[in-house]
Amino acid sequence: MAASVPVVDAVDAPAHPATGQAWRIALLGNPNTGKTTLFNLLSGLRHKTSNFPGTTQEARLGRVRLARHGAAEVIDLPGVYSLELGQAESVICRAVLAGVTAPVGDRAEAPNAAVIVVDATNLARNLTLAGEALRRRLPTVVALNMIDLARKRGMAIDIAALSAAVGCEVVPICARTGEGAAALLGAIDRARPAKGEVPEQEDALASWAQRAAGMALAEGGGGSAAAGRVTDRVDRVLTHGVLGPVCFALVMTGLFWVIFSLAATPMEWIGAGVSWAQRAVGGAMPAGLVRDMLADGVMAGVGTAVTFVPQVALLFGLISLLEDSGYLARAAFVMDRVLGPFGLSGHSFVPLLSSHACALPGIIACRGVPDRRDRLATILVAPFMSCTARIPVYVLLCTLLFRERPALQALAFAGCYLLGILAGLLSALAARRTILRGAARPMAMELPTYKWPSVRTAALTAVDRSLVFLRKAGTVILVISMGLWWLGAFPRSEPPAAAVALRARADAEPERAEGLRAEADHLEAKHRARMSFIGRAGAALEPVFAPLGWDRQLITGVVASFAAREVFVSTMAVVTAGEADKDAASVVGKVGGATRDDGVTPVFTAAASWSLLVYYVLSMQCLPTLAVTARETGSVRWALLQLGWMSGLAFAAAALVYQGLRAAGVA
Repeated sequence: MAASVPVVDAVDAPAHPATGQAWRIALLGNPNTGKTTLFNLLSGLRHKTSNFPGTTQEARLGRVRLARHGAAEVIDLPGVYSLELGQAESVICRAVLAGVTAPVGDRAEAPNAAVIVVDATNLARNLTLAGEALRRRLPTVVALNMIDLARKRGMAIDIAALSAAVGCEVVPICARTGEGAAALLGAIDRARPAKGEVPEQEDALASWAQRAAGMALAEGGGGSAAAGRVTDRVDRVLTHGVLGPVCFALVMTGLFWVIFSLAATPMEWIGAGVSWAQRAVGGAMPAGLVRDMLADGVMAGVGTAVTFVPQVALLFGLISLLEDSGYLARAAFVMDRVLGPFGLSGHSFVPLLSSHACALPGIIACRGVPDRRDRLATILVAPFMSCTARIPVYVLLCTLLFRERPALQALAFAGCYLLGILAGLLSALAARRTILRGAARPMAMELPTYKWPSVRTAALTAVDRSLVFLRKAGTVILVISMGLWWLGAFPRSEPPAAAVALRARADAEPERAEGLRAEADHLEAKHRARMSFIGRAGAALEPVFAPLGWDRQLITGVVASFAAREVFVSTMAVVTAGEADKDAASVVGKVGGATRDDGVTPVFTAAASWSLLVYYVLSMQCLPTLAVTARETGSVRWALLQLGWMSGLAFAAAALVYQGLRAAGVA
């Protein structure tokens, strides 16, 4: 065991680094110790998010102000149980502490100090990691977090004895409430390398940690076991083989209900704001290519990204609350048993859950999956989860299939979600048995203590994730939307003769002018859609999609929706009805009776509608997702594989549905 070392005073604090750079503080700790909550407390929104070079591991750098050393940087390192493991997180932590790596775009040099975040209710296990950090001889401070929970459990921790045992200053804090934050910053200001012998071998280090914890708890006693018994009783329900999944389903149902219900209003406001801005641009600028590009290309692309921010913010805010409360670890434990037979682990459950809001943040969340094969498999199948962008398509098709029968509409709608989940799980199994073959990494995690979650942390997480979404996904969506706008706007075509005749009649018949001009606009919009590059592509691809029962108009809508799936609804409104209406409910009446070019056959037959619905559930119908997949996997080949597999599966399943229904006599 290390010799007792008194806490040093401020006169021995190391000088400002010779480079003149700001002090850098490494924040280290086991998972579920409140490390990120402390980071948010110290830095607030004064931070940037990036990756470590060559990895998908996320790094966050924040800024704080110290009384002696002035402006300082805090780097939030990945949570690890040990610095000596071969896992990517441990490798990154070792490299950062040694000064050989840093987040992308930042300098690589050893931190000036380290803060080890320790769970006050589980000293022995946490102090093992503290010992591994202390033997690197960095100026170190131990942040004894969750001190409020320790008090509630009757644990009296002798801070002076613990400081003497570990050889550095120990500061009791509660990152959730802010207790002890000022004292912690003061301790960092006067930190210096610990003295004394720290064991090199892990078994000796564990004994060292056990003894240090015992010394700290000896004075006041180890606390009451009542809280532990309550936790055990709750865990017996939440992690039960049958009750656990039931509780999980109820929690997830509530989570999605909150997301969809609370996000609806701000999404409508944002949509209305984008529409107003488009009209304002249209009214303020002269007619022409520049106005059309700004209104229908740039602003539509920005609007598509911004519209989903409320759902993204709510999703990650609620997930943060669940994680901070201690439930998310239990949910991952329950889902590990469900996902295990399909080659995935419980670590994949949060990314797959996030993908039900949008596949983009879901794929980004895969950075938290520690095993590379699991991570790649999760990324590949995340788009199978039915995201909110598919909802308008589901609403349109389910309503067309079951008009005036809401119960059957709801059943078909739920079936879409179930089909997507099943396809994703089976695809993950296929990937883990072939291209990603290898032994599954066991899911090792600690079930943290239950506690009241931090609303402040959840709010900061929601803002942070929303900004990441806008920065990474929004730019991709904008570029793709611009490209698809160009394909839909060109080549320019002369108005059809029928529209010209109607406008001439409007000039001659003032009393009917408004109606005649509206009809002329309708004909011109349909004609432009048909003569555009996208419209011509739809006509050229008609023989290819004939086995699915689609005509030129449906194919045009599908091609256009590669910008974002929900574009299908507005595109079909233009192609079939000549009106750009984005509301699926109002489009039903306009497009439901649309006919093909023969003027007789309906566009949306029952068989074609079922085929289209299955296709949208299974297909990779979102180019921004492919771009994020390529970035997160580090190779465009994975994105092309994702596109090929999902598109091929969707085509085959849709053709099977259409041909099967036709054979059964369903038109």
